Amino acid sequence: MSKDYYEILGVGKNASQDEIKAAFRKKAHEHHPDKGGNAEKFKELNEAHQVLGNPEKRKQYDQFGSAFQNGQAGGAYGAGGFSGFSGFQNGAGIDFEDLGEMFGGFGDIFGFGGGSRGGARKQSRGRDLEMNIAVDFLDAAFGTEKELSFAKNASCSRCKATGAEPGAKIDNCQTCQGRGYVNRVQRTILGNIQTQAACSACGGEGKTYSQKCAQCGGSGVHKENVKLKVKIPAGIDSGESIRLSGQGEAGPKGAPAGDLYLRVRVNDHRKFVRDGYDIRTEESLSISQAILGDKIEVETVHGPVKLKIPEGTQSGTIFKLKDKGIMKLHNRGIGDQYVKVSVKIPAGLDKKQRKLLGELGI
Repeated sequence: MSKDYYEILGVGKNASQDEIKAAFRKKAHEHHPDKGGNAEKFKELNEAHQVLGNPEKRKQYDQFGSAFQNGQAGGAYGAGGFSGFSGFQNGAGIDFEDLGEMFGGFGDIFGFGGGSRGGARKQSRGRDLEMNIAVDFLDAAFGTEKELSFAKNASCSRCKATGAEPGAKIDNCQTCQGRGYVNRVQRTILGNIQTQAACSACGGEGKTYSQKCAQCGGSGVHKENVKLKVKIPAGIDSGESIRLSGQGEAGPKGAPAGDLYLRVRVNDHRKFVRDGYDIRTEESLSISQAILGDKIEVETVHGPVKLKIPEGTQSGTIFKLKDKGIMKLHNRGIGDQYVKVSVKIPAGLDKKQRKLLGELGI
């Protein structure tokens, strides 16, 4: 027989997801078995919430009724009924996020707050670093190598990142027996819950030292100045970054290091203007060069080349020098150079020059 999940939660069919969630919490408090409520009713409430609280399942339910999933919407209880936490079948059908919020303060016990579910402390990766570097125009065009000098947290050379003073006695932690975690039983409204937590005596490492490293204070890392040679690839442009894996700060106690990100700024050039992988320059022509044509020498990043100026060239004409631009990253080709010419108009002509230009009709 089809169940009316809306009626079970006490909401209308037009109820919002927030209203459905609020109704479930209210009734779950009321009917929770550990608070003297009805276990079957609690199971029914959870079944309804698992469907109506999921937009996709709710859409199917509205169309086909509770038979749309062959009675598999619930399953919150085991065959033996509810008895503390043992009544759950690996949490099937239970919205742990809702329960964690609903019973306030128990999120850490079950791990539904996004934290660790217990066990030894996981070593955190080292911090990523970011630096700004300036690169000369031609070095960016053809690639180069730079040496960087900076301070960062590096693995402690004195203790080899163990955190123990050389020669110190290292033993398994007596509190956790070297496991890095301890078991504890906490009584909750869901019954007695056994959880695992990082051992406070050893910080989750499972080891204790008779003496901490004098250089790093037991952290396994310490600040030091480092020098690093970096290859700048040909074709890199301003605003692009270079990622150097594992060159960030060292992680504690031998944990992986972070990465180093170099944000590049390419310095301007006195003559060349970069446009992606192309280069743009400007050249001046005399009136006679523009009228009669000529060959002029043009500077490129690859060296000087000859550019043919045809007769009657107009001011503002742009010429293309193929493959005279910037090398593209990863050897994917090369850009071009575009040369814009402007005709230089002479000033201060004498009478003879003026007459000659007049006869030429210029």
